[in-house]
Amino acid sequence: MPNTKSAIKRLRQSERRRVQNKAVRSRLRTAVKRVRTATDAAQAAEYYRDAASLLDRAASRGIIHDNTASRSKARLAAHVHRLGAES
Repeated sequence: MPNTKSAIKRLRQSERRRVQNKAVRSRLRTAVKRVRTATDAAQAAEYYRDAASLLDRAASRGIIHDNTASRSKARLAAHVHRLGAES
């Protein structure tokens, strides 16, 4: 347990951030999963726009690394492109 006033405050802050980051990360994973499981190309493209936006937002806030967001977006875009080519 923290002993100093500043350490107590840091504990409160980090706990608040942890909960917020967890919510953002969970929402992000759900959005990515939606794109992956979509069977219709048009639906997947729509879900991709949402997922890409969430990925960019999470990267800008430092929840995930910038390169992780870029890599995920590239892979999802390729997946959506393949879906369009199949239909």
